[in-house]
Amino acid sequence: MPTDTDAPITPANLVKQPGDQTYVSRAITIDRSRDVLYAFWRDPKNLQRLMDNVERIDVVDERRSHWVVKGPAGADIEWDSLIVEDDPGRRIAWRAEEGAQVANRGWVEFRDGPPGRGTEVHALIEYDAPGGVLGRLIAKLFQREPNTQTRRELRRFKQLMETGEITTSEGPRGAGRHEKEEA
Repeated sequence: MPTDTDAPITPANLVKQPGDQTYVSRAITIDRSRDVLYAFWRDPKNLQRLMDNVERIDVVDERRSHWVVKGPAGADIEWDSLIVEDDPGRRIAWRAEEGAQVANRGWVEFRDGPPGRGTEVHALIEYDAPGGVLGRLIAKLFQREPNTQTRRELRRFKQLMETGEITTSEGPRGAGRHEKEEA
């Protein structure tokens, strides 16, 4: 549901690094305050509502959670995540703990947007692509690669925060429907 507050999502910056590390960087403007957006994002259970590939998130304590996500071709990928920086209303940074099936880390920042436009949400994710170039191609084929997922997740976050619902295309013959969510 387009609104006057819709701002375009910035193009993703994918930079291949030695060791098959990939960076995904995206941003979106959401018509809500930094504090509201931060509070929602800070609760890992809320992220399950935004992320299609997440099977479950088990909260271990204030800084740790266990993630299970759908990988390419239906394989589950698991890791333990640790919040390494927590600046309320401004920034959350995390990293996968040692032994993760896919090493990853990243951050989400909440910045004041242009006057009257809400908050700019910036996300950066770094991950080690399993299987190198072939692994990235397979993930892309199954729409499970982080660039595509991050774009979708930020759009879903915007929809939920601004309208209270997430538009989906599930249903008979691709008919659109709305899932009403409590924000």
